[in-house]
Amino acid sequence: MSASGFMQKLVSLPFLVFCFVYLFVFYFNTFFLFPVLYLQKKLLLYFFVILGLFILVLMLTPFDNLISSGGPTRRDLGPPRNQMEPPQYERMEPPMRPPNGLPRRTGPAVDIASIIIFLMVWLASISFQLMKEWRSSQQRTLVAERDKKGAELAFLKAHINPHFLFNTLNNIYSLAIVNHGQTAVSILKLSHIMRYVTESVAIDFISLEDEVECVVDYVDLQKLRLTKKVYLDFSVTGNTQDKMIAPLILISFIENAFKYGTTNHYQSTITIKLFVEDDSVTFYCQNRIFNGGLTYNRYGIGLENTKRRLEYLYPEKHSLDIQTDKQFYTVQLILQTPS
Repeated sequence: MSASGFMQKLVSLPFLVFCFVYLFVFYFNTFFLFPVLYLQKKLLLYFFVILGLFILVLMLTPFDNLISSGGPTRRDLGPPRNQMEPPQYERMEPPMRPPNGLPRRTGPAVDIASIIIFLMVWLASISFQLMKEWRSSQQRTLVAERDKKGAELAFLKAHINPHFLFNTLNNIYSLAIVNHGQTAVSILKLSHIMRYVTESVAIDFISLEDEVECVVDYVDLQKLRLTKKVYLDFSVTGNTQDKMIAPLILISFIENAFKYGTTNHYQSTITIKLFVEDDSVTFYCQNRIFNGGLTYNRYGIGLENTKRRLEYLYPEKHSLDIQTDKQFYTVQLILQTPS
């Protein structure tokens, strides 16, 4: 076949239709149908669209039209190699007619080749998209693991607060000097907190009952330094057994309430309430704001780390509402708790 004849066949309408149909099927399924419909669980609509594309291919018969448009003939290929032999041509037999005189069908009723190519292109596009999704999933997993390790380290640093530890030890020391009866109990509570923090840092969820015990120990130790000017309203309502919660998710808010919500010059109230229901835990904490009504940007890494952990451990399963006005700082956290 000459170069010009070959180029003419490449730009022929059947060839262009053949290429356009299967390229359209591949890219339309890869970049729209599969990610927008299939991955979004719109399966019925997805398969209806695929069925429509399948019917379109059946109607267009791109492969059959391409073959029927004509390929290279013996004349296009040049003279035979053996010049002594005359060119051989296939004898064109007249179409056979059945007894009723109508022409007999010599080819299949359905363009099988077009269907096979359609299925191959469709499966290839799905494989391409699945491989892409798998690589993205692996990347997200690696990033999540890296962030989790970093969050665990920041979590440990944020909650083993040196100031809390030093203040608590000083308070216990003062109790020991006067032979106070709460000295041994306070040491035991501090030991429980330190053990709980170090053992739960790498665990995503822990018993709600253990978490509440840690909170109670923490509040009891904070009471050692409170003066008569501070009124503490602390309560736990509901059944804490057989429920799970992210460890130390509440301590950041409680710690900041004691750290920034007390003063030796004015009366103040710290309210800490925990409401446990069948499928949720509601935490409420409120304290006065001193120092001229400054907002709590000072909360820093502890609060930011807590927010990150909530997003990681309770995706779309928590509600955190923090309100700051001229007098009070209020936190309300609602968690859907797995049992």
